Amino acid sequence: MESVRVLCCAAVLALGAANAAAQILIGQSADMSGPVAASVKETIAGSQLVIDHVNAQGGIHGEKIEVIRLDDGLDPKRSAENSRILIEEKKVLALLLNRGTPNALAVIPLLDKSGTPLIAPSTGAMSLHKPVQKHVFNVRSTYQREAERAVAHFYTVGMQRIAVVQADDSFGKDVMEGAMKGFDKAGQKPVALALADRSKPDYSAIVPKIAAANAQAVLWIGSGTAVSEGIKALRATGSAAQVITLSNNAASGFIKDLGNASGGVIVTQVLPSERAMAHPLIKEASDLAKTRGDIELSPALLEGFVATKVLVEALRRTGPKPTRARLLTTLNELRYDAGGGLEINYSPQDHTGIDYVDLSIISGGRFKR
Repeated sequence: MESVRVLCCAAVLALGAANAAAQILIGQSADMSGPVAASVKETIAGSQLVIDHVNAQGGIHGEKIEVIRLDDGLDPKRSAENSRILIEEKKVLALLLNRGTPNALAVIPLLDKSGTPLIAPSTGAMSLHKPVQKHVFNVRSTYQREAERAVAHFYTVGMQRIAVVQADDSFGKDVMEGAMKGFDKAGQKPVALALADRSKPDYSAIVPKIAAANAQAVLWIGSGTAVSEGIKALRATGSAAQVITLSNNAASGFIKDLGNASGGVIVTQVLPSERAMAHPLIKEASDLAKTRGDIELSPALLEGFVATKVLVEALRRTGPKPTRARLLTTLNELRYDAGGGLEINYSPQDHTGIDYVDLSIISGGRFKR
């Protein structure tokens, strides 16, 4: 027992030393052990590329950046408690890349109470865009725009019998609004709509509903393993229906989870392809990744990379010894090109991020456009 106490004390002292050395503290609550952990780890890798590069150059106005990351398992209650700890106890300057729609919504009261900015929540929820949340600064496009584009794609390529699997939570409802815009524009309706539990979908009920509708295509709204396991169950029935899922699943880990079931799966994207080396943003990320040697670019990594570039630029413009209030003022006036024309234009009336949506088919274990 004594050895356990010594180890625990050593860990606490090490954490304290790290925090003391970090002059700019940033917080993040995200799923590092649950259904979207693979994607989150890639996003963190992209974020850390930027932070390590900035710190190696002396930091921001001589102050280095340290990110305190807490695991919430994609549980909104844990997200709220983690964020409370980060804001009230750790005294972080801002939150960065918190993951999940219900999770981000659960944190807003804490942001408003403390005046803490949340930069680049890793979600495209419309509820974080309209009405404007004064402490939330989005970087990526909305899920509704992705879903509308996905449905339009199906009709463009001649598919008429389209089913939808919708996560039965605030994320799923938000995405469905965008999907219905696509159906309405085509003068159509889904041939089947199956609701799925956020973390434990009942595939024995979902998959037969899709099969009975003889669906040619499926828009699958969900996260991580809840989607990959569902697609595997669908393929096990012999269905060759094309599947589109959203950018929250745009990660190498998602492809690995799918394995042999990845054929005919498309994932929407909110940033340029990681293989578009002529694009200034992709070249920048690739050059930094090469210095590490063991990092492969992915859409999830790029989301973390761009989000942290926005944070760093805002910190630079805020000046030495930043406060939450001063950083908030800077963000509300930020005009910034993150690379190759991917522009951020914030104002107190508009915290919308980069307006970019594309489609990427999974082929040969990679995303291809």
